[in-house]
Amino acid sequence: QVQLVESGGGSVQAGGSLRLSCAASGYTNTRGCMAWFRQPPGKEREGVAAITTVSGITVYADSVKGRFTISQNNATNTVYLQMDSLKPDDTAMYYCAAALNGGCRSYPLNFAQYNYWGQGTQVTVSS
Repeated sequence: QVQLVESGGGSVQAGGSLRLSCAASGYTNTRGCMAWFRQPPGKEREGVAAITTVSGITVYADSVKGRFTISQNNATNTVYLQMDSLKPDDTAMYYCAAALNGGCRSYPLNFAQYNYWGQGTQVTVSS
């Protein structure tokens, strides 16, 4: 049973930084992807960043390029999202997701590619 547990959300002023963590358990070394999605209030869920689990290739949404960095520690099955220069528009519930098959590499920011989801962690950025 794959489980994903997010942590690190909180409230911060615009321009600040937060680091989200996602601890994954229940799988090892599959050719898949890990990703972060977010859902602002009243809006649809959107892909923020993704990383392939074996090769470490990263993909970012245009809205966060240059500000967010996704990384992983395969030894501990943990994925991180470093968020810098935060803006009020970044306010959302952030979700960690895992895809345990290689199909995600074609559409890494498409939520339909992901089989497993965490419970979410809230990020609030004030102006």
